[in-house]
Amino acid sequence: RKHYRYLKILQRHPSHVRSVKFSPDGSKIVLCSNETVKILGIASEQEIGVLKGHSDIVNDAQFSPDGNMIVSCSNDKAIILWNESSHKKITELRGHKQAVTSVQFSPDGKAIVSASQDQTIRIWDVPSGREVVILEQFSDMTYAQFAPNGQRIMAVSNNGPIEIWDVTERKMICEFGGNAQYERKAKLSSNGCLAVSCSRTEEISLWNVISGRKSKILEGHFDAVNDVKFFSDNQTLVSCSMDNTIRLWDAELEVETQKLKGCSDNITMIDVSSNDTTIVSVSENGAIQLWKLL
Repeated sequence: RKHYRYLKILQRHPSHVRSVKFSPDGSKIVLCSNETVKILGIASEQEIGVLKGHSDIVNDAQFSPDGNMIVSCSNDKAIILWNESSHKKITELRGHKQAVTSVQFSPDGKAIVSASQDQTIRIWDVPSGREVVILEQFSDMTYAQFAPNGQRIMAVSNNGPIEIWDVTERKMICEFGGNAQYERKAKLSSNGCLAVSCSRTEEISLWNVISGRKSKILEGHFDAVNDVKFFSDNQTLVSCSMDNTIRLWDAELEVETQKLKGCSDNITMIDVSSNDTTIVSVSENGAIQLWKLL
């Protein structure tokens, strides 16, 4: 079983952080706050770059799978692609009519999926910057994620069920949740077979993506769960909560395996490095903290 220890505070951020993600090699994180995107080095604890180009609050940012680009999205309705090393804007993707709430690269890095308050999910071709697919019929979208095969996406909305869509056929394959409690966050496992969702209750739910049935419930938090993520083994999960804790779980056995100590505030989000050795957390008080595998 994986066990982690508290490593350090990477930064105390003065303003509200809306997203935090590791680079593919785990050496950097990208975070967004206000109208800027920042790249922080983990070893140096220094700001490596500040990406300026959005004119309103930035909601999400992510490295490309090869680490050479960053994509960000904002309330200004724009999606921007950046060169990671020069910190310069490559191109701007426009088409959404309202705030763009999430962006993510496809596993091969050739496409981007975006979710927006304009009630659409859009897929963009990275080399050309063109919009290639629009999926409609949603309520306000908060999050969209490619499945590992790049052929399906998971869509999470403010008040509807979690939906799985086939990109090429542009149709919904299955939906689950559907209860207003389930709309905080949902993530797919790296094999694409399971989804995990966290809610305004203390529960974490595991879903079979093929059948849409709830397979397991993990209980242990005693306040709303803010974020949750699978490790690459598709069995270990990490979650964070308004109860000021980060917890690790064995999803197969349905047990909590560790409670990380050292948090003093509501933890709003987490990410795990691709090799599973480091966890980053963001607290409401602006502390960006790191946890290392023992």
